[in-house]
Amino acid sequence: MTEDFGISKGVILMANEEFKEMRGSLTINSENIFPIIKKWLYQDHDIFYRELISNGCDAVTKLKKLALIGEYDKKDEKYRIDVYVDPDEKTITVCDNGLGMTAEEVDQYINQVAFSGAADFLKKYKDKANSDQIIGHFGLGFYSAFMVADKVTIDSLSYKADAVPVHWESDGGTEYTMTEGKREGHGTTVKLYLNEDSLEFCNRYKAYEVIDKYCGFMPVEIYLHDVKEEAEKAKKVMEDAGKDNKDTAEKTEPEEPKPVNDTNPLWNENPSKVTKEQYTEFYRKVFHDYREPLFQIHLNMDYPFNLKGILYFPKINTKYDNLEGTIKLYNTQVFIADNIKEVIPEYLMLLKGVIDCPDLPLNVSRSALQNDGFVKKISDYITKKVAEKLSGMFKVDREEYEKYWDDISPFIKYGCIKDSKFGDKMKDAIIFKDLSGKYVTLPEYLGADEENDAKPEDKEPEKKNVYYVTDEKEQAQYINMFKREGLNALILDQIIDTPFIGFEEEKNENVSFVRIDSDLTDAVRDENAACDEESKKLDEKLCALFKKVLGNDKLNVKAESLKNDEVAAMMTMSEEGRRMQEMMKMYAMYGMPAEELSDKDLTLILNKNNKLVKKLMDETETDTTDMIVKQLYDLAYLSHGNLSPERMTDFIKRSQELMLKL
Repeated sequence: MTEDFGISKGVILMANEEFKEMRGSLTINSENIFPIIKKWLYQDHDIFYRELISNGCDAVTKLKKLALIGEYDKKDEKYRIDVYVDPDEKTITVCDNGLGMTAEEVDQYINQVAFSGAADFLKKYKDKANSDQIIGHFGLGFYSAFMVADKVTIDSLSYKADAVPVHWESDGGTEYTMTEGKREGHGTTVKLYLNEDSLEFCNRYKAYEVIDKYCGFMPVEIYLHDVKEEAEKAKKVMEDAGKDNKDTAEKTEPEEPKPVNDTNPLWNENPSKVTKEQYTEFYRKVFHDYREPLFQIHLNMDYPFNLKGILYFPKINTKYDNLEGTIKLYNTQVFIADNIKEVIPEYLMLLKGVIDCPDLPLNVSRSALQNDGFVKKISDYITKKVAEKLSGMFKVDREEYEKYWDDISPFIKYGCIKDSKFGDKMKDAIIFKDLSGKYVTLPEYLGADEENDAKPEDKEPEKKNVYYVTDEKEQAQYINMFKREGLNALILDQIIDTPFIGFEEEKNENVSFVRIDSDLTDAVRDENAACDEESKKLDEKLCALFKKVLGNDKLNVKAESLKNDEVAAMMTMSEEGRRMQEMMKMYAMYGMPAEELSDKDLTLILNKNNKLVKKLMDETETDTTDMIVKQLYDLAYLSHGNLSPERMTDFIKRSQELMLKL
């Protein structure tokens, strides 16, 4: 019975005896593991293009390095990688003229799964050539071909003198055949016979899309050929040259295609030699954004790790544009992924850019990073460079910095909230636009001299209000009142400003942010207004009238004397209530119901200096009194939110009736 479950008699016997220590190596069944490698090693099947072209790129790079150290004498050879797609034959061919392989090397690097030729090369020549540009690490990339192909062949010829070409082929299992090949020039050709589910990859346009994505900046020129299309072009050239003029026809060749990749991307250039036009052209090419970026940060670091890149601050409309940017991550000019959060802080993912770091500790499939403290250092470096660039711009060229502020402020504010180190570096460079359109820092708004006044140690600093506006149209009435009295306020109209206000209050304990319509300031009140007993009775009468007509005893109503007699009624909403309402609106974006304005948070302010309000106070009730009361209440309410459909219908009807009476 035990043998049916695969338990050997030896193990059973050993269980009845004294247990002895055993050592050995795990046995891996290749027939079981190979299907797993083919199916699960890579998440995206189109990745085979990257892996095969990367292998070709490595082969070329190795040969170049051998030439540099004198082990290969053709230094000026033109190196390239050619990719042929043949939709009729249902094949893809990747051909390089790199160092090639002998039969022994094919047996070592291909037949032994996960034996890395790149690692072997670097180990052998570690004292003679640096490792920059060597892409492969794990020796598994070649097997990605079997994700899309039923059959794969290799034809290779080593650069070594008297080398014999080798032909290798396999139908996707663990069996292969290897014979003498027919290749004449050094290098390697890999040919894929696609399965029926992967025929899209031998379409020229699909091939270009994938190669451009993964290999658009590889250091060796890549040429893409459509076998069928080029054969038709060659045939047409022959026909055009004339059947009777074979010499001319044979000399006429199809136009040489241009490489699909840029072997020397802009991030490898010296920043001091790159023009603004070049930065913009590169940005549009990579991100397909017709708008010109605001500015960029060119990263260039050699120690303690190798990192190059360009980060762009894009011009966005914060109300309509998607705030998620794209940071393309490369490893030795090979595309790895977008927006890997371990390398790019979350708040910097609002930017667009490219980062190339050969030292990244990638996992086997290169689709993610291994857990490594080194990655945190890279992230910290990027954050530091961005903060230095922005704070430096503020100090050196504030005028230029202010031009960009409306566009870059979401990045900076979000970064300050998410990263305390970034916030500390940027705290002095946070600016706000005021009602006059001028940009000021928080100390400048509060009054720098007053802020720095010496205060007794035993006295707590005075709490100061920072007035702000979230919507210049809705709060126009309050803005005009502020301006009339020489008061100032900050404009905070972006989505990020709601949490940023709380962040600033936490950092500055003596500061409270107050929206200008949350309460009346003493500056707008009429200090000469009467406050005797008779005046108080009239106030109570007026407030009672509004509660009665509106049918709401819980309504908060105040009678005030304002300097601006043109204002009849206005609504204030407590800062706490309004922030809660905005929070509910944010929750509503995620499917939670948003509550309407609560009466307990609203206060109706009636201006006793206004003629219309005075009339309501002085005269007895008429047939229009109720209409005027309701009209004033709705007008005041509109500054804080929309009327319900029913109330809006009544408001319009009432407005028409009042105009008829006039």
